[in-house]
Order: sequence, then C-alpha cells, then structure tokens
Amino acid sequence: MTQLQKWHGAGNDFLVSVAPDLVWTPELARLVCDRHLGIGADGLLVATAQGDDVAMTLFNADGSVAEMSGNGIRVLVAAWKRATSDDRSVITVHTAAGVRHVSLELDGSFGDGSVLMGPVTLHAPLEGTLGVASVGNPHVVVLDQPEWDDTMRERLAADWAGQLGGANVEFVTVRSVDEVALRVIERGVGWTLACGTGSCATAAVCHAAGLTNRDVTVANPGGVLRVSFEGDEATLRGPVAFVGDVTWSR
Repeated sequence: MTQLQKWHGAGNDFLVSVAPDLVWTPELARLVCDRHLGIGADGLLVATAQGDDVAMTLFNADGSVAEMSGNGIRVLVAAWKRATSDDRSVITVHTAAGVRHVSLELDGSFGDGSVLMGPVTLHAPLEGTLGVASVGNPHVVVLDQPEWDDTMRERLAADWAGQLGGANVEFVTVRSVDEVALRVIERGVGWTLACGTGSCATAAVCHAAGLTNRDVTVANPGGVLRVSFEGDEATLRGPVAFVGDVTWSR
C-alpha cells in the first residue's frame, strides 16, 4: 500500500506521491491513473526533495513521462506544502523542462498560485492550424470550428500531433482581445478539463496572430487560468483544490 494525495487545478486532476515509499514506474502510473481499475487521474506527480528545492516527475495517464504541466506543478507544490508544512511563499521546482519558480498560498483545501513558466517558443504552423509552440512541451493551436464534432476534432488532433511525434492540441475560440476559450486533447491523456502549458501556448500564438492582447484570460472547461508575459517569458496563474487522501493497494 502507498499513500497519495489527490488534487486538481481548474479540473486538471492529479495524484501526488510526496517522498514516495516505492519506485514509480510507467506501468504503476498507468494503473493508478486508470479511472476504472485504479484511482483515476489525468496524471501522477512524484515530488522528492532536491536540496532546499523540490524535484517533479510527471507521468501522464497512459504511463508516458511528460516534461511539464502548468496545472500539475501548482498541484505538486500544494501537496508538498500540505505534507511537509513548508511555508515558503516561493518554491523552486526542478522539472524535465527546466527549473520553475512557484508562488502559491493555501487556505485550507484551496489555493491560488502563479508559475514562472519560462519562454514560449513559436514554430512554423502546420497546415490548417493557427500555430505551433513549445512551453517545455509541444503544442498545436487551432481555431475551433462550430461544424466540427468531437470525433472530427480527435481525428484532426491525431494527425497534427502525429506530425510532431506527439503534442497537445488546443482548440481555441477567441471571445475578445482579452479572453479565449480552450478545449484540449492532451498527449498521453486525451480530453482534459484544463491545460496550463496549453493556455500559455495559446496566448502566445493568438497574440502573434494579432487576435488578442499580450495578456489574456483563458477559459478552460474546468476553470479559468490567466496568462501574462514579460518579453517572451510567460507567467501562469490559477487555482488548486484538494480532493482527498488516498491509500492505494497495488
């Protein structure tokens, strides 16, 4: 048996193993994230001490390892604070995409925080897309079309993601120069209720296309995230919420 915490960030849900008592493998991550045979989550976050900092390992629901998650990193810091009583206002987290700095305040089971996400790098768009961007992980940003159903979106997403060897695909509706709405098919997960890195990628691509201002509100299905820029460096702000403690018998 092992102890886990479950949290979500704007509906993007994660299981968190703080200072784990077992070695997490892709197979174990896939099993625990299974929504029918396991506990269920979009991903598994493993938090370990790295000096005064925290190291993050992120498994997608299918067991694959991901470089970065804007919602996940806030959740990881929230779970770390709850497990260790670490009361620092800013915690440095080492990820596969590099070092990130997370500011997060908790009030009981809820919190709000911001992450210095680093630069968003724009790439040449694929045919039929608005743009391609990297936020430590790859993204394809597409203007959503009302005539598409989800089967069509899934087929298109598989094609675009396949051209990049795997990517998150964001279907975007521009509501105003200050707000966009987003639906995401996430690599290794499928449809998700929110995507932090995808929100940053979308904000950068939409601004580069002249559709929005530099800083935008991003309405994800599970909640609202906010993206701001200083130069090409993105900051992501959003909520976290504690769901419960879990004992998993593997």
